[in-house]
Amino acid sequence: MENFKTKLTRVKAFIFDVDGVLTNGSVTLMPNGEQIRVMNIKDGYALQLAIKKGYKIAIISGGKCEMVRKRLNGLGITDIYLGCHTKIDTYKEFIEIYKIDPNEILYMGDDIPDYEVMKNIGVPTCPNDSAPEIKDISIYISDKKGGEGAVRDVIEQVLRVQEKWFDKEGFVW
Repeated sequence: MENFKTKLTRVKAFIFDVDGVLTNGSVTLMPNGEQIRVMNIKDGYALQLAIKKGYKIAIISGGKCEMVRKRLNGLGITDIYLGCHTKIDTYKEFIEIYKIDPNEILYMGDDIPDYEVMKNIGVPTCPNDSAPEIKDISIYISDKKGGEGAVRDVIEQVLRVQEKWFDKEGFVW
């Protein structure tokens, strides 16, 4: 069986869930009904760097918060799928658009809606505080919790293994 670091050498695309991965899964409910989420700045840095390096990044979430879209667009992410009831359908659409081999995708999810996609990709990963079913199918469990740098963890590992992490492009936000 191939080890985790060897699989990282083939990664060309990342797919991330939002709540529980890019956020800690908590929402603050405002009087006007808006739901506020908090994202980790180090995750943001790694996401924008991966885009600069030419990786495809997709966000697939059941949530519908347009502020999430605005934040991620600001990092350069264009493939943002919010309000997804069945993530596997969106995943299939993404790989068809870009003709990406599933073995070249790292997916990070944290809960049951991510399960079906994670069973169909080459590098299933999750934050440390994920559901047990997701941990069971992940080939890597970050030591970080969702919203606390788990996304940075996996992106940095891929870029380091592919020798794309620490260079002049990384010094510019």
